[in-house]
Amino acid sequence: MKIKITADSTCDLPPSLLQSMDITLVPLHILVGDDAFRDGVDITPAEIFHYVDQEGKTCKTAAVNIWEYEQIFAQFAPQYEAVIHLSLGSAFSSSCQNAMAAAQNFPNVFVIDTQNLSSGSGQLVYEAALAAQAGLSAEEIITGITAMVPLVNASFIIDRLDYLHKGGRCSGLEAFGANLLQIKPCIEVVNGKMTVGKKYRGKLEHCLLRYVKDRLDGRQDLDYSRIFITHTMCPAATVEKVRETIRACAPFAEIIESQAGCTVSSHCGPKTLGILYKQKPGTK
Repeated sequence: MKIKITADSTCDLPPSLLQSMDITLVPLHILVGDDAFRDGVDITPAEIFHYVDQEGKTCKTAAVNIWEYEQIFAQFAPQYEAVIHLSLGSAFSSSCQNAMAAAQNFPNVFVIDTQNLSSGSGQLVYEAALAAQAGLSAEEIITGITAMVPLVNASFIIDRLDYLHKGGRCSGLEAFGANLLQIKPCIEVVNGKMTVGKKYRGKLEHCLLRYVKDRLDGRQDLDYSRIFITHTMCPAATVEKVRETIRACAPFAEIIESQAGCTVSSHCGPKTLGILYKQKPGTK
């Protein structure tokens, strides 16, 4: 491959896919008290849940700094015709801004703002890697991926709001009321920003299956190449029922299950699950 693809760790692609596509991740930071960890390197989602639920600690996230990006770009820029980095959406973190600043020091390094998170960004990272393997030029890859950015549909169902509350993203009263009434909100990425969509009520598994049907059933505007099921330690039986519901609603050629990394886990908590896919050009 003449083009090297790198991405922020928040793209939440499975390790096997990262390895087979030769994608290099740049880890964001997880802050636990006075300690800093690298997402997916020094800390796992299970450890985050232990810190929060068992030790009462608050886990926060921090962006990759300019120097860290420069180290990655300096490693690959001399080896490839071009390095294309796909960043976590600029509205979610300063990582994108820092990556762009670092790229200015390298004539063959380019940064794409995915305007998304988790495997919403991962969809674009995967497409970029496929294009690189196919031998497309850097300009062709950048043009193609940039056109795909608004076509990605990313959303998640949140089981517990206490993690959002601890991160300052909802009030304590909202979190208490949602947990008491078994309300499971759908968090969506719209125009590069996170917003609250439909609110489901009841047991998590029933909410997830209604959510999948709401997102997919009867749609004529979907790109059926692939869909991601991305979650934070959801039970295998629940994930399998989500997979079955997807198959019943839409003929996706590929259904990829991925575990959400530490960044999503620290903000959303355990048993969060989303389906992430693309729409056809001209339909969004």
